[in-house]
Formats: sequence, C-alpha cells, structure tokens
Amino acid sequence: MQLILASTSPYRRELMQRLQLPFEQQAPEFEELKPGQLPPSDLVLRNTMGKAEAVSALYPQATVIASDQLAVCGDMVLGKPGDAESACQQLAMVSGKSVDFLTGLALISAEQRLCEIIPYQVHFRELSKQEIHRYVSKENPIDCAGSFKSEGLGIALFDRMQGDDPTALIGLPLIRLSQWLKPLASLQDSEQISD
Repeated sequence: MQLILASTSPYRRELMQRLQLPFEQQAPEFEELKPGQLPPSDLVLRNTMGKAEAVSALYPQATVIASDQLAVCGDMVLGKPGDAESACQQLAMVSGKSVDFLTGLALISAEQRLCEIIPYQVHFRELSKQEIHRYVSKENPIDCAGSFKSEGLGIALFDRMQGDDPTALIGLPLIRLSQWLKPLASLQDSEQISD
C-alpha cells in the first residue's frame, strides 16, 4: 500500500511517523478557502478533502491522507499568527477563554473516501502579559493556529483540555486515522497471502 500524506507540515510528518508505516509526503496543489468564505466546519471539510483529492489525482492507486485545522474562539477564527507580536496578541485575546479546534481528516483510496472533523477544546488559564511574552519568546509558535504548541511548553497555558484524540490538537488525528487504516492493512495482508 502506497501511503501519501498530502502535507508538507513538519508537525503532521512527526505525527504520521508515530504509526511506524512507510509513507511519502506530497504538497497538495490546492487553493484553500480562507476563513469567512464558509462556516468554519464547512471550510475545514472542504479544505481537507480538497487537499486529499489534489494529491489523489496524481497518485490514483495510492492511499492519500490529508488534514486541515481551524481554531475558533467564540465567533472569531484564529489563524497562524505569523510573527511574535501577533502571537502575543492572540494569546492575550484567548486568555481565560475556551478555543475549539476543528481538525479535518480525509482518506482517499481505491476502496473508500472518508472525511470527518475531529473536535478538541482547550480552556486557557488567565494569562499575564509577562507569561505570554515569556512563552512566545521561548517557543516561537508563529506557525501554529492559536499561537501555542500543546506538545511543548504550551500545555502550561491551559486549565484543561477536552476531546477524544489529543493528536487532533496537533493537527493529525491518529486515533481515527488508525481506525481507518486498519481495514486497508488487513486487505493488503490477505492479498499478500493469496499471492
């Protein structure tokens, strides 16, 4: 089974490596819709499936995996901050609030087309200006939606976390992905036995 991750994200690559399956990475040639063009859930599903379909068109016999994520606080979508000042502003805004992470996961193979959102919620502590600046200077989370890395020091910013799959928060829901890949691995095993 040729497995392709439709992403160039180092975070998603690291997560995918946890499954100990051989895979390739391919940048999807797909223009994502921006926040505000659709409701957040619809946007995540469209962007996730669009990435998967773009790579699947190049490798029709492969199993393609894609993911997309949005962070939502109230009615505001939080993107990747891009610089330290914006990261500090974003963390000041979510201080004491809850942020919903909507992580889309898609899998396209010859046998199936699956796409789902795996939600995860983070409840931030009340953060002082000094804590925020210290955190941003130490971890530089400028390429992370919500301006933190839960797999690093960002965990210290929270009161609590709620959800079924903590890897969804990082950007690739491995629990659901493992469930989806299991039947494909079984099918491959049976084909090898019959050969």
